[in-house]
Amino acid sequence: MAHEDREVLLSLKNVDISYGKGKPKVVKNVSFDIFRGETFSLVGESGSGKTTIGRAIIRVNSCSAGEILFRGQRISGKLSREQERQVVRHIQMVFQDPGASLNERATVEYIVSEGLYNFHLYENEEDRRRKVERIIGQVGLLPEHLSRYPHEFSGGQRQRIGLARAMVMEPELVIADEPISALDVSIRAQVLNLMKQFQRQQGVTYLFIAHDLSVVRFISDRIGVIYKGEIVEIAEAEELFAHPMHPYTRSLISAIPIPDPLLEKNKKLLRYDPAIHDYSVDKPYLEDIGNGHFVFGNAAELEEYRLCRGRGDAPPLKTPPPACEEPIVPSKQGGRTLAKKLALGVGATVAAAAAALGILLLLAIV
Repeated sequence: MAHEDREVLLSLKNVDISYGKGKPKVVKNVSFDIFRGETFSLVGESGSGKTTIGRAIIRVNSCSAGEILFRGQRISGKLSREQERQVVRHIQMVFQDPGASLNERATVEYIVSEGLYNFHLYENEEDRRRKVERIIGQVGLLPEHLSRYPHEFSGGQRQRIGLARAMVMEPELVIADEPISALDVSIRAQVLNLMKQFQRQQGVTYLFIAHDLSVVRFISDRIGVIYKGEIVEIAEAEELFAHPMHPYTRSLISAIPIPDPLLEKNKKLLRYDPAIHDYSVDKPYLEDIGNGHFVFGNAAELEEYRLCRGRGDAPPLKTPPPACEEPIVPSKQGGRTLAKKLALGVGATVAAAAAALGILLLLAIV
């Protein structure tokens, strides 16, 4: 699919994020675009920086370097109060924990209406009430639920309330931070279908954050794979599953459960070891190898990925170089060599054995 003629809604350019000056970077040189109307999924293991990127987009986390553009305008760094309001108005977030993200002291009606109040997105009280009842109905709840409190609902219902709170604002971009990971399997499908329904009706764009690739394949147009703060692969959903190139992506796909017990038992699980890469001289970078398929690697690896993609096969599995065993050098710290320490250890063992034997002889005599 050609991306040149599509409108870029959100763009991250060489973004670095760290939690404090002088602290290690948790997100390193991340760059990707999200097109209007698509679902772009960001996947990776826990602690890889997925949520950190989402929180940086809504300005909860600040960028150490790089910039974030929304509709061509920078939204990272220092903004005016009105610019910050526009970011909140047009970018909403659905959080992973539906219980913690809802005000337990507020009714559902107020929770859903809060954004309408803040930006006065209604003509009168009757119009506000109508908008709230409509969005509540769209997420599968009833008007009588509006007078209740979050603790009176199940986890799936609370996630629906969180989705209604975001969608009533009619945002252009919704960041869904693992919105179904805390839900039952049957409820997961309902929430995903609701999200797709809103996308068809309102043309909303999603940044979907998850670690379950089987779910991501169902909902995504394009997928970005992140490992330890770095994007290692970006491609359209079917392209990524048909031709995974980076070893980490292949390891994630191999971990997807198979419904057939026999196949699941005999499947080969791939483990990713970063030691297979030699980036000491030839440094890695993210580059398009064709078909809008971006992979992170050095020049030699990228050339191999291009050849494999052209042939339609997977790159050969690599093994890390054997670790060199360091020779044991006697330590002279404290004036004692390793040999002396070993001798002392043997002597202590012999002394302990002799003492134990003496105790047994005394007991025998008694």
